Amino acid sequence: MRKEFFIFFLILCPPYAGAQTSSTLPAAPVPQQQRGIAIDLFSQRSPSSEAGVSPEERQIPDAPEITMFPHSNTAPWWISGQTNIIFQAHPPFHSPYQGPNSLHGAGEYKTSLLGTLFLGYQPHQHVRYNTDFIVDFESAGGRGLSEALGLAGFTNLDVVRNPNLSSKPYLARGEIHQTIGLSRETTEADRGPFSLATQVPVRRFEFRIGKLSLPDVFDINSVGSDSHLQFTNWTIDNNGAWDYAADTRGYTVAAVAEYDDRNWSARYGIAAMPVVANGIDLDWAFSRASGQNMEVELRHSFIPGRKGVTRILSYVNHAHMGNYREAVQAYLNGEDPSPEITKHEHFGAVKYGFGWNNEQEITEDFRIFSRFGWNEDQHESFAYTEVGQTVSFGGDLQGVRWGRPVDKIGVAFVSNAIKRDHQNYLKYGGLGFLLGDGRLHYGRENIVESYYNWHTWRGLYFALGLTHIDNPGYNRDRGPVWVPSIRMHVDY
Repeated sequence: MRKEFFIFFLILCPPYAGAQTSSTLPAAPVPQQQRGIAIDLFSQRSPSSEAGVSPEERQIPDAPEITMFPHSNTAPWWISGQTNIIFQAHPPFHSPYQGPNSLHGAGEYKTSLLGTLFLGYQPHQHVRYNTDFIVDFESAGGRGLSEALGLAGFTNLDVVRNPNLSSKPYLARGEIHQTIGLSRETTEADRGPFSLATQVPVRRFEFRIGKLSLPDVFDINSVGSDSHLQFTNWTIDNNGAWDYAADTRGYTVAAVAEYDDRNWSARYGIAAMPVVANGIDLDWAFSRASGQNMEVELRHSFIPGRKGVTRILSYVNHAHMGNYREAVQAYLNGEDPSPEITKHEHFGAVKYGFGWNNEQEITEDFRIFSRFGWNEDQHESFAYTEVGQTVSFGGDLQGVRWGRPVDKIGVAFVSNAIKRDHQNYLKYGGLGFLLGDGRLHYGRENIVESYYNWHTWRGLYFALGLTHIDNPGYNRDRGPVWVPSIRMHVDY
């Protein structure tokens, strides 16, 4: 009864609601997506659209209201919020054995609750030299299936992996966003919780510094980056091989510089790494621990007359990380009773990787997306999830054809993998911060997710979803697993 009252209270009283993008709580980075903020990535803007508004919705004449309350385009301040509630379950599945970090073979169900309050202020409104102060507060409650363990591509991006963290509201973002224009020519921008300007120079620098989530700026994809109105899987909404710097809630302290031109953009960011894998505390000594991220964005379509964007990402992490091969060798030599990565951590360890991200408009109401990611996977998965290589693709279809212009249906497939040293570590009984069945009959973790998002009234949405997982935790001995879900989302 207390759970039902809490859900009812969240719906009627938005204490800390809002839209990882971007960034909900990636149970350890993203999200966010971030998350919950639909972004027009075909434009020259980075995350700056209205909370919960997709590009199509902004283009529909006489489109229905999609937030509970209207937002001013001229006021020097921004206030919005969101509530996101996800119920997920799975029936019993084939599981001849399981370990401490396994997805439970017995049937189970869990509910997560996420609320965000977005606040922004412009001390002065100047097209060429705009400044935004962004402050967001968030609360994450509820639980994920099996405490968010046992899957590299976990099914709910809103879940915080540390069950001991309180649902008490916390500061999610506190950043300064500065635009410096390099041309007099301007273009329209979508005003939203991450950027309050409605006009920006075509050529410009943008700087962000403070507490933020890296998926607010990097690896954005308007088809697959929003766990509140689109997909919910960690490795569909983000590049699973991008082990981006963040605490267990998905946030870090960072500085990001971005250059935008008419048809392309380039961005660089440096961020604080967690002290330990999936930890809540950040290492403030940037000289010994940091995550560096570089991305180039090309706004070019492969289909004439349609919109398309391609992004190429690279990252390098320096942190106190362990080495899978060393941990396995110490076990085989009899030095350790079982492989234990934390006994083989070194300052100055380097982990690096690359990502490719594309979105392409096919018709006015149908879009597709794809991602590819790779990292060296010799050093331990440290901040996001246990993936060494990932391939994903999918699409969404807007409901114009059946008279529901804000509704959307989406389907995506992702295949995740780890390399030999990581496989051996799990095979001999090692535990990562997500995975560990006690042994391993390796196979790629393949996931298909689908959803139908139903816009019911103003900022209220309901969605039905279904996920199918082959080889959970890369283990052919376990599964397959079906995970149905129900989601309620409110944009204020």
